[in-house]
Amino acid sequence: MNILLVCATGMSTSLLVSKMEKSAKEQDKDYNIWAVSGRDLSSDIDKADAVLLGPQARYMLADVKKTGEKKNIPVDMINPQHYGMANGPEVLKTAEALVLGDNHG
Repeated sequence: MNILLVCATGMSTSLLVSKMEKSAKEQDKDYNIWAVSGRDLSSDIDKADAVLLGPQARYMLADVKKTGEKKNIPVDMINPQHYGMANGPEVLKTAEALVLGDNHG
């Protein structure tokens, strides 16, 4: 699974990416997880199975969802509490639920 995180600058999600990668590895899941800034999203979205936006990129949600719908790529926000605490396992669950179509996960 390819999980793309989007934030305003592409920097603040790096700790969360590391925590998500650690959680995936502990579960023997071979996931590709990376972060980009909003301005770099267009060059990376086609590689993603799911796109999650950081709270500071909330203003982009409507546009990114439209793009995702056209490309059949689910898009959602990262829970602000999970983001703030860099809760990799929970954000990983969110991405998996998006891809599996279970938005209640």
